[in-house]
Amino acid sequence: MLGLIPSCLIAWILVAPLTVAAPHGSPGTLTTRQATATDKLVFCHFMIGVIDDRTSAADYDSDMQQAAAAGIDAFALNIGVDSYTQQQLGYAYQSAANNKMNVFISFDFNWYNTSMTSQIGTMIQSFASHPAQLTVGGKVFVSSFAGDGLDLDAVASAAGMARSDLFFAPNFQPQNLGSADGLLNWMAWPNNGHNKAPDGTNLTVSDGDTTYKTALGGKPYIAPVSPWFSTHYGLEVTYSKNWVFPSDTLWFDRWTDILTLSPQYLEIITWNDYGESHYVGPLNSPHIDDGNSKWVNDMPHDGFLQMAKPYITAFKNGDQTVDSSIQADQLIYWYRPTLKSASCDSTDTCEKPWPSSTPNQNYFVGKPNGYDTMSDSVFVVALLTSPGTVTVTSGGTTQTFNANAGANSFQVPMDVGTQSFSLTRGGQTVLSGDSLKEIISDCVCGIYNFNSYVGTLPAGPSDPLQPDGLKSFTVSLQATCQATPSLGTAPSGGPVATADPTTAASSGAGSSQPVTSPISVTPTSTTSTSTTAVPSPSNVAPPINPITTASAPVLQTPTLVSTTTTTPAAGGSGSGSNTITALSQLFPTNCMHAGYVWDGPPGSDPAAYCDGG
Repeated sequence: MLGLIPSCLIAWILVAPLTVAAPHGSPGTLTTRQATATDKLVFCHFMIGVIDDRTSAADYDSDMQQAAAAGIDAFALNIGVDSYTQQQLGYAYQSAANNKMNVFISFDFNWYNTSMTSQIGTMIQSFASHPAQLTVGGKVFVSSFAGDGLDLDAVASAAGMARSDLFFAPNFQPQNLGSADGLLNWMAWPNNGHNKAPDGTNLTVSDGDTTYKTALGGKPYIAPVSPWFSTHYGLEVTYSKNWVFPSDTLWFDRWTDILTLSPQYLEIITWNDYGESHYVGPLNSPHIDDGNSKWVNDMPHDGFLQMAKPYITAFKNGDQTVDSSIQADQLIYWYRPTLKSASCDSTDTCEKPWPSSTPNQNYFVGKPNGYDTMSDSVFVVALLTSPGTVTVTSGGTTQTFNANAGANSFQVPMDVGTQSFSLTRGGQTVLSGDSLKEIISDCVCGIYNFNSYVGTLPAGPSDPLQPDGLKSFTVSLQATCQATPSLGTAPSGGPVATADPTTAASSGAGSSQPVTSPISVTPTSTTSTSTTAVPSPSNVAPPINPITTASAPVLQTPTLVSTTTTTPAAGGSGSGSNTITALSQLFPTNCMHAGYVWDGPPGSDPAAYCDGG
């Protein structure tokens, strides 16, 4: 959702179909899966509201296949009240059945309201008997984004079902559990308790875990996992909003927490909410452009999904660490395209003040609210089958780390220029390559872009936005910029790899060849700027204030082998502690969590531990 919407739920979903005929055509005889009341399942939030351009079930096949390959059991299909919702749900359900996936409806209460029990029940009834409908313990699974106070008995009655035949796991606040069968916690990012980045108060996702689990009293909990959050809509749309949540190492930290927490269900937020930059699905998945292409073009996140695969396996196995689920060496890296210091005020799409006397709590002029909680760093996760040496070069800064077998997390200072990565073992190069996207000192297409670029080694296939996903690219742009993907592809030589490159499917480069430079404020394109306003699909809405956010980092202690600069870097390997060498690494808390070790400049005072450490 572009605001806040529930996302990918993780839990083992083996789902049994009901016997009534499907509303949009039965897929015939299929092997389906049934989830018991105790199975662990993985879900992923999927935005129907950004899709009105799909014309058949086949248009959903690639999404279903890629999600299933990652270990995701079901898509939570977030819906509003658009005219195309029923048809697109039919396509999605049919594709899920054809691809042995499961789906369920998640009602978005930015568009629904609690008086609409008849409409909600009717929609549930339309798909309850479909072979792809997720059932848990024989009950039809349904979720929501918000909706506190909804009369679940009335919904079941409108669906023609006994209340006991419906498993309703909504995103209600924990104090509003009522008769719900479980709850989804939507807040997957560190925040201040008022739906913005920490500003003195830092609520974590782990705080939310505790609050929800306490309120549920043993009922199933759907824990959130999300890699990023950044949104930058200006006055060209009716849903203007401009803020970030600190997300630097969130994806790594949260998966570590999930394995310890071991909830019954887990939801990844999201598959395709491009507007808030927390998508893990491909850019080329067909969707409409609500204005997000300005910060999404050339910014694939496929690597986040690749990184999640072994964690999903470990989660379902009930393992406390991911190590035994890593089957091949892989490097996943991500970073923003520009430094925080870049000044784009004169050309940014959020350069104008809010025009109404009624304030918009989500709109900020210039740089997004919370930008100062983000670190100017390049982040690398090494998933290794045995120990090795990881080298990261960001512009003119090169640092080398010893990494253990298992999951390792590192970060190095962000520097303008080419970004290069390598893994060596026993003096032999295992993986090596340059990223397809450079870090630049000015502005990408004239705007503040705090989205992340994600790549992998081995490199994955090209993942460009499709034409429909670029239609609003030039709306309100003040810099001349071409509405086309500009990334190259991994050179044919590919990386040197001991693992099968097909195990990675995210964008990156696989050689030390020069890479394609990103578009900046002075591209060669002559594409004209449109002034047409962007329509507002039902997935775009003001967010609802959530309850909590992201978990405290659990990084590992790296062995820094060498560096070509004196700029400190943090990272980790194996299962241990995180070495902190500068206070800048501790944004936004400015304190060290348990497992952190201070190794700052000689004579400097160590950072304090959070809550007594």
